[in-house]
Amino acid sequence: QVQLVESGGGSVQAGESLKLSCAASGTPFSIEPTGWYRQAPGKERELVAYRRSSGSTDYADSVRGRFTMTRANAKNMLYLQMNNLKPEDTAMYYCARGDPPHSWGQGTQVTVSS
Repeated sequence: QVQLVESGGGSVQAGESLKLSCAASGTPFSIEPTGWYRQAPGKERELVAYRRSSGSTDYADSVRGRFTMTRANAKNMLYLQMNNLKPEDTAMYYCARGDPPHSWGQGTQVTVSS
């Protein structure tokens, strides 16, 4: 059974950084597309960053240039480096795998205050 566990969320001031981690058990990350998603209160879940099986990565316009998604295949870990955080980045962040996603973590909360 595939399990995903996110960590690294927290409360920061605008302009600060956080690095989220996602640990996977089961099938290696390297063979599937993976992504980071977020959901703010009262809003739909949105895709933040997406990595294809080929290795290419796309970002939402709202985070491009500030967020970077990386993967450590040997550790079966997924990361999201978030720089220059803004209050509008406040949300629950989830990692997921598959296309469409078939496995989700429980989420980690990111709160950015101005």
